[in-house]
Amino acid sequence: MLLLDEVSKSFDHITAVTSFSLTAEEGRTTILIGPSGCGKSTVLRLIIGLIPPDSGTIEFDGEPVAPEGVLMMRRKMGYVIQEGGLFPHLTTYRNITLMASYLGWSPSRIEARVAELAELTQFPEDGLSRYPAQLSGGQRQRVSLMRALMLDPGLLLMDEPLGALDPMIRVDVQAELRSIFRRLNKTVIMVTHDLGEAAYLGDTIVLMREGAIIQKGTLRGLLEAPADPFVTRFVKAQRVAIDGMEGESP
Repeated sequence: MLLLDEVSKSFDHITAVTSFSLTAEEGRTTILIGPSGCGKSTVLRLIIGLIPPDSGTIEFDGEPVAPEGVLMMRRKMGYVIQEGGLFPHLTTYRNITLMASYLGWSPSRIEARVAELAELTQFPEDGLSRYPAQLSGGQRQRVSLMRALMLDPGLLLMDEPLGALDPMIRVDVQAELRSIFRRLNKTVIMVTHDLGEAAYLGDTIVLMREGAIIQKGTLRGLLEAPADPFVTRFVKAQRVAIDGMEGESP
């Protein structure tokens, strides 16, 4: 289980996250959504210990996420950043296996794990020897996911993993992600701007504004029992954007 209790973070006197409390249950997918700059990505960086909170506490699996033990803690977490973040000078195989090699995994163990992940993500075997620039956008996202899952972490953090994909590819990858989440039964925290994507992939939706949680629950709750006028405006803006795209001429 992941627990954030009254977590706050500021940068140069600008508040990024304020009094943020969240419990993410084991095996469930929690989606952080909200306008740009609302603190979604900052929450992920706080969870994985890339930045420390100014106040409040973060615990994962009963242990605090603290500077003195953060390197060990990160091995229990997988992190998929925006646009994948693959090393361009390394092959797909090396991108996936870099941490396992560093930790001294045997070649046979590494090969078995890569084969398992390639099957899970439907990644072609002949793509493992290619470099990121030789892969499609959807393939690069699969590689990023495989890298994040390589050490079999208990927690998977995903920061706008599908944001840069073509809409048709994005729909396909969304379906694959939902299947993978259900198959692995891992705890997932995912950031997105897309309310439809949040509803499709998430068990719990957390709507943020200006670093704070405005409402958390289901899409039905956002639609039928908005906790704040901002919730209604946010949902309406998403609908207007979708209707506008549907109304465009081909």
